[in-house]
Amino acid sequence: MREVTIATVQMKPRLGEPEDNLVKMSEMISNIASQQKVDLIVFPELITSGYELGLRFTELAQRVPGPTVNLLSQRANEHGVYVAFGMVTKERVESVLYNSAVLVGPDGDLLEVYNKIHLRGEERMAFREGFKMPVVDTEIGTLGMMVGYDLAFPEVSRSLVLDGSEILCVMANWEAASVDEWKTYLRARAYENAVYVVGANRVGEDVTLTFGGESMVVGPRGQIHATLSGETDPDTGEPLEGFAVARIDLDDVRRYREEFQLIQNRQPTVYKSVVRRY
Repeated sequence: MREVTIATVQMKPRLGEPEDNLVKMSEMISNIASQQKVDLIVFPELITSGYELGLRFTELAQRVPGPTVNLLSQRANEHGVYVAFGMVTKERVESVLYNSAVLVGPDGDLLEVYNKIHLRGEERMAFREGFKMPVVDTEIGTLGMMVGYDLAFPEVSRSLVLDGSEILCVMANWEAASVDEWKTYLRARAYENAVYVVGANRVGEDVTLTFGGESMVVGPRGQIHATLSGETDPDTGEPLEGFAVARIDLDDVRRYREEFQLIQNRQPTVYKSVVRRY
């Protein structure tokens, strides 16, 4: 058995207050790791800043590595865990910003940065689209990262799986009004690729948007191993902050792929229209 313990975090960041958010993230990492041995912790999209910042993203963007990555790398090293999280990053050219996912390792190393490819709405005015889908080989398995709206495009998860991913980490700011869509996509991507999917979605409000939570860990046959579904404030009904932990067996990925032949039975020579621009 190749057992891995994963925690998905559901958190409300303070809009435009990265120092406060980093303190909360550090406390969450410590809290999770103190309760059980955990291998991987996944935080939501743009968790260090919040979502509706417009031009203020330019002020808060950091290069990688930089202060935020260095701090969270230190926390990962202190607790011996992999940590994936979302933040706004910038290139050497100050005006080039990305909505990024970062993975740091238990040795305190920066392992990978993924820049969100599929932007929507006002994101298109703030960020540049990414163009690479890296896969990371780690001691706990092979990981791929996705951010928010990427989940709606099956090509992303399939490409990551074809490149070897056994665990897909999905960091999101998915709105409450569309949370059923979020839950359906998570299970669909797991089913169609026989892969584990870790969905970390934020909660709370920014300026005009309310976010839906429903963070979960989904297995390669769509089974939900851990979830924060139903964790709501009894007075308001709004989803609460928290985390869910699942112990998974990565041998199930190979077993289900062999049983159902989802990868082997593909016929890529007839899929030419998939890469045609609309």
